[in-house]
Parts: sequence; structure tokens; C-alpha cells
Amino acid sequence: MSSPPKRLVEWVDRLAKLYTPVVADVLDKIGFRNQSMNSRVRPLWAEAKCAGFALTVQTVPARDLVPAHPYAGELAAVDSLQSGDVLVVSESACSFWGELLSTSANYRGCRGVILDGPTRDSLAIKAMNFPVFHVGFHPADSLGRLDVTAHNVPISCADVLVYPGDLILADHDGVVVVPSSAAEETLRLAEEKVSGENLVRKALASGMTTAEAFKKFGIL
Repeated sequence: MSSPPKRLVEWVDRLAKLYTPVVADVLDKIGFRNQSMNSRVRPLWAEAKCAGFALTVQTVPARDLVPAHPYAGELAAVDSLQSGDVLVVSESACSFWGELLSTSANYRGCRGVILDGPTRDSLAIKAMNFPVFHVGFHPADSLGRLDVTAHNVPISCADVLVYPGDLILADHDGVVVVPSSAAEETLRLAEEKVSGENLVRKALASGMTTAEAFKKFGIL
């Protein structure tokens, strides 16, 4: 049996200070070139941002219009959230997420939700300042339309394979997934790149050409 992924709180704190383009660049550099989710996933409001450990949810079309145990898998997933988690949900055509689940997740210390599908109760969620990233809006509930078959299993979300415990960073530019095995290296290199970009920005603002800056710093 494989050991569970590391879960260091400091990783989340460090990741939250970064931004998705620099993390995506670093992941490319170290050989992880398919870690940025499809651009259809957008923040509920422009300034929304979250960072945390992936708690994954696998959804499928519902088998029954009137299930014997309504919302069973959905509720189990939300109730298993821990402080520092980001809920990551596979593709759906209806709204898996809304205000009441946001309220519960927020109480448990969840940092945000990534949906490869729509959400509802959007204004109420925004008023809570609870970060949600989604593909749009839809008023229809998941009951009789969507089943959760498992949580904390590998899933595909917006064309990226996400494992439980992977690091998630989401902001206005999109969503990136950092494999837990590469977390420390990614964070270190991303922090170094941010420091380098600050030097490049200063040089460009002082009149250095982009070609000169790239030759000197190797950063663009």
C-alpha cells in the first residue's frame, strides 16, 4: 500500500503567495506540462483566489430520478473536508454546488471549490467571499441528475488528472495542479522565479530592452 501524500500546512501558505502563471511555468520546466486546467473554468468573481490540498469528487450522471439516499455521496464528500482543503469536482452538466454547501465547507476550513461544471446561488456565495471556480451558472439541482460515486480518488477535472492531496492554486488566470510529489521543488523554483521577475520588471521599467533583459535574467 502506498503511503499518503505529505500534507504540510506551510506548503499552502507559500502557494497562496504565488500566482498561477509562475507556477505553471515552473511545472513546465520540471516536466509536468499538463497541469493547467482548461480555460473554461473561471472564478465566480474576478478577485477570487484559493490555495490548498485537493479533496477530489467523482461524479456521474444519475441512475435514478428519485434516489433512495438523496445527495449521499455529495454530503459525505463535503463532510470529510478538512482545514486547508480545496474541493475539486469532475465534470457535470448541472449545479453540484450552491450556498448551503458553501456554508458548510467554509465552516470546515475549506479554502475553495473547483468545479468542472456550473454552480448556483452565485450571489449568495459571492457575498460569503467563498472562492468558487466554475464553468458558468445553472439553476437546476443535482438531485436526480448527478451522483457522486466516490471522493478522495483520482479524477479528471477540466482536462487535468488530479490526485487526492495534490496542491491546487486558482486565481483570475486559471487553475493549476501541483503534484504532491513535486510540491517542494515547485514552490522553491516558483519563489525564485518571482524574485527574478521582480528584477526584470525593474530593469524593463528603467528602459532595458526585452531582448537585453531576457539575455541577462533568462526570464520572460
